[in-house]
Amino acid sequence: MALVAMSCFKTSFAQEPRAFTPKIKTPNTSKELAPDRSTAPKETSVEDQDPAPSKSSGTYNPQINAGAPRRLQQHGLGLGLGQTFLFGNYAKHGTDKITLDLLYSYAASYSFDLLVNAHMSEHKDENERMKVMGLTTSIKGRMVEYDNLSPYFLGGLGFYAPRAKREIGTDTKWSTQKVTFGLNFGGGVDLRLNEHYVIGVLGQLHWPFKIEQEAGQADLKGYYFKLLMTGMYLF
Repeated sequence: MALVAMSCFKTSFAQEPRAFTPKIKTPNTSKELAPDRSTAPKETSVEDQDPAPSKSSGTYNPQINAGAPRRLQQHGLGLGLGQTFLFGNYAKHGTDKITLDLLYSYAASYSFDLLVNAHMSEHKDENERMKVMGLTTSIKGRMVEYDNLSPYFLGGLGFYAPRAKREIGTDTKWSTQKVTFGLNFGGGVDLRLNEHYVIGVLGQLHWPFKIEQEAGQADLKGYYFKLLMTGMYLF
């Protein structure tokens, strides 16, 4: 019995001791890594966005109130009503008067238009007469466009057929009517009321070349200036 007890005692002490592995408790970081929905930026809808800033807010953008862009390849028909002033020898045979012009325009680009002017008027001065007729084409260049208001300058060429009834000795006789070339230039301002209607002011100088007359008659030469209120329909 003593031997059996001693053998069991040796066997229990002969086993190797187990390694000590302490348990370490790690913190739970899943909550820290997850986004905090309470502090996340809130998505705004179109209805919640602020309206366009006004001039009084200090952040006014002029493009918000800018006029509608001009349409290209757009035709226009209109009238010009105003005063025709005669100068040079033209003023010796007639007086200034209110006249009516026919206008046509074509929008070739955002800065330049084609303007055609057709006019005819007869001016009286006692027994003499002065008749001016013209068909002119001009290039109309816009200097700047602010909202729907646009000042411009123009210049071009045209055909003219002036004629004068003047005293020659004791007789009053019409001059020989011929078609001649001439220059025109000027400027003005347009105001677009909407997509189809434009009003404005136009000042245009017409300078026909000299028309030679038969022997015994003075050559016909002069120029005239038109100051017109214009109205045009665009289509």
